[in-house]
Amino acid sequence: MITPQFFIEKLKSEGVEFYAGVPDSLLKNVCAYITDHFDGRHNIIAANEGGAVALAAGYHLATGKVGCVYMQNSGEGNAVNPLASLTDHEVYHIPLLLLIGWRGRPGVHDEPQHVKQGKVTTGLLNVMGINYEVLSKEEEQAARQIEKAMRSIRETGDAYALVVEKDTFDSYTLQNVEKNDYTMSREEAIRAVAASMPDDAVIVSTTGMISRELFEYRTAMGQGHERDFLTVGSMGHASMIALGIALQHPERKVYCFDGDGASIMHMGNMAIVGSKHPNNYVHVVFNNGAHDSVGGQPTVGHKIDLVGIAKAMHYDDAVCVVTSEQLRKALGDVHTKGLQLIEVRVKKGNRKDLGRPTTTPIQNKEALMDFLKK
Repeated sequence: MITPQFFIEKLKSEGVEFYAGVPDSLLKNVCAYITDHFDGRHNIIAANEGGAVALAAGYHLATGKVGCVYMQNSGEGNAVNPLASLTDHEVYHIPLLLLIGWRGRPGVHDEPQHVKQGKVTTGLLNVMGINYEVLSKEEEQAARQIEKAMRSIRETGDAYALVVEKDTFDSYTLQNVEKNDYTMSREEAIRAVAASMPDDAVIVSTTGMISRELFEYRTAMGQGHERDFLTVGSMGHASMIALGIALQHPERKVYCFDGDGASIMHMGNMAIVGSKHPNNYVHVVFNNGAHDSVGGQPTVGHKIDLVGIAKAMHYDDAVCVVTSEQLRKALGDVHTKGLQLIEVRVKKGNRKDLGRPTTTPIQNKEALMDFLKK
């Protein structure tokens, strides 16, 4: 394995001193090291991967230097636009280094949402004309690859990618941890909201721990999963899926179970929800201020006013709750108001024995569609 310190020091020796991106589970150790060793002007956790590419472009325009953009391979989709229409050599020809975690690599078992992305990870780079190498797990070889990548960037002015497999980086524990004093766990809050819902209501839950905790709640209660759409991939789009359902089923309550990182990633979706103004839509954002499932890197969730944003987007009502009592009161008001946002401030972390959904995405989809026909 490569130690994060070795990797970052090698990049520093090649002139890389700026990082931007969205944390990834395969990169969590090196992302943690970056967080601990670079200030907020030189490491920016972006809302989405496309924004990170644009940040690196702005850094280059200001300094003439090369920035590094880190992401999970699922984020390639968000990054394609600026990579093809901003940094590409046929447009502004802005150099940058990409560090991409390779979830779902063919031949390596992974969760369903990563399988397709794993198959097309390197193909997308090929289509965009971005040279790449799969990073070696041996430090000496990795050092040569970094030298080759940076030499290519300097000589061509083009982007270059280092693709990272599972277990490439050695462990590193984040020291600069942003703590909060909230007492309610996300799982406790999810249980409270799900238990308060009408029997014919549906939930669209976002990717990561929220869908996993919702699935386990249903199992623990001996309930089926047909009322829940578990958005295991497509981070940031659960609110639009929920809107699509809510507009076609105005007779049902539709809940979007969102996370702070997911809602921030595509926050413009809130404007569309507000403009369509479905009176049966309840947007619940479980906000722990962290990308919890990929190493606990911070989001800006606790630094922005989600309630104020929702009101500006023409939600009928928006509240922020921090205790179980406040949450119960907010849930009691759900049936008397129209389009609503409930921001639930929760502590970081999850159960270590938290399982994953045992149904396939296709089974989940079909069960929900059958439920909606009733």
